[in-house]
Amino acid sequence: MARKFQIPHTYVIVFFIVILAGVLTWIVPGGAFDHETKMVNGIERSIVKSGSFHYIENTPQTWQIFSAIFDGFVDKAGIIVFIFLIGGAFWIMNQTKAIDIGIYSFLKFARRLEKYKTLRYLGIDNIIIVMMMLLFSIFGAVFGMSEETIAFTIIFVPLAIKMGYDSIIGLAMCFLGAGLGFAGAMLNPFTIGIAQGLSDLPLFSGIEYRFFCWIIINLVGIVYILWYARKIKKNPKSSVVYKDDEYWRKYTETSEELPEPITPLAAWLVFSVLQIVLIVFSVSYPVTTMSVGVSSVTIPAIPVLSAAFLITGILSLRKSVHFFILNLLMFTIFFLIAGVMGYGWYIMEIATLFFVMGIASGLAFNYSLNEITKHFLDGVRDILSAGLIVGLAGGIIIILKNGQIIDTLLYSVSDSMRGFGDYATLSIMYVIQTGINLIMPSGSAKAALTMPIMSQFSDLIGLSRQATVMAYQLGDGFTNMITPTSGVLMGVLGIARIPYDKWFRWVWPFMIILVLLGFLLLIPTVTLNLSGF
Repeated sequence: MARKFQIPHTYVIVFFIVILAGVLTWIVPGGAFDHETKMVNGIERSIVKSGSFHYIENTPQTWQIFSAIFDGFVDKAGIIVFIFLIGGAFWIMNQTKAIDIGIYSFLKFARRLEKYKTLRYLGIDNIIIVMMMLLFSIFGAVFGMSEETIAFTIIFVPLAIKMGYDSIIGLAMCFLGAGLGFAGAMLNPFTIGIAQGLSDLPLFSGIEYRFFCWIIINLVGIVYILWYARKIKKNPKSSVVYKDDEYWRKYTETSEELPEPITPLAAWLVFSVLQIVLIVFSVSYPVTTMSVGVSSVTIPAIPVLSAAFLITGILSLRKSVHFFILNLLMFTIFFLIAGVMGYGWYIMEIATLFFVMGIASGLAFNYSLNEITKHFLDGVRDILSAGLIVGLAGGIIIILKNGQIIDTLLYSVSDSMRGFGDYATLSIMYVIQTGINLIMPSGSAKAALTMPIMSQFSDLIGLSRQATVMAYQLGDGFTNMITPTSGVLMGVLGIARIPYDKWFRWVWPFMIILVLLGFLLLIPTVTLNLSGF
């Protein structure tokens, strides 16, 4: 009797991609560009020197296929530790049932809004999905939110399940929302800022058309998600992750009655200590310069947040320790935004912030230190698979780098553009950037690799450098939501417990729509006289 075909495990799929990358190092000749250091928006960056490509001795990978897994863990150590700290911190918070109560209270409030005819006609669930996606899209477009969505996955997936949807809708509200904003970036300093700096263009010029693109991309993306959400609402079993979501359905099972409003003395002590710390920080950092694109504003962000925490902390403690813990979560997010936009925080600072939030939540709930430690380790254990898949996927890029074939691939495809018309050349650039993003999801690294070449080539054929940046922007954005080499994607899938093969099955029609939309949005950059182009 023939054995029934089984879809390979996510680990198996990623490992076979590592092997495929190793095979390519035997087929594709080695090559390299020379690099030079250049100041880009006040920061020194190593960029490719135009016209410097040369072939070098090939470096086929053999046993390195297995060692690349180790190197992948080392290379992605920051994201992996970030995932573990986030998982442990939220597990502590989850044990207090604060998030469950927050979700229940939020949905109870949302259902009360259905008494208004207009809101009932639009659908409260639809409004929630749209508002969350737009919020994260703004974050993605303005300061390039990406890794931060890993932390929000633990919040939005249970929320989506409780609303009657699936874990994919949960990811849509945060991860896909930020991804749409990242693709339609207007002020993202890590993509648009670097690409324009390397192309000698005024920083964030052409923002008018980019804002139009951001609107169109979000409109198409949100309509698609709402269509899918309606389909799942009608028939939850039609979801490709219905069986996988059994974990989340059990996870969100909670009493419909709120617990007794209890506030232990420990919660007041935690609040007092945190408030003293915030006062010290307010004195040390009385003003913060918040940067958005080329604009900045100096405001007393820390003192204002500290004063707000004082008021809301007292009010929430008088209600229940659970609401105080939710207040901690809310202000953790506020301080995250202030830290990213005002002090250039990255995953280390953000992970530390959530780690402190988790410990403070446990202490406020009157857990002993041993209980907090146990819950933290349980959370790390529960999230372990997400960290492992990120490290495994990191091995793909390691193989391609060590095989020294990335530059060869880039040179080959860029050289093939000669002899085409303006739009055809721009479309090929878009395809190249999209293809490169599948193996190199870092937007800033890709800009440093490709823009010095693409911008010089666009001059030779009379194509606007701004249009070239647009091709880079769209090519860099969309496929972040599907490439297995993205540590962020594999991280959120691991936390949401969505196997990569099922995610791929769901997301590829959406990707085709977005990629085709990218081709359409490039047309005006060639045919119309746009501001900044």
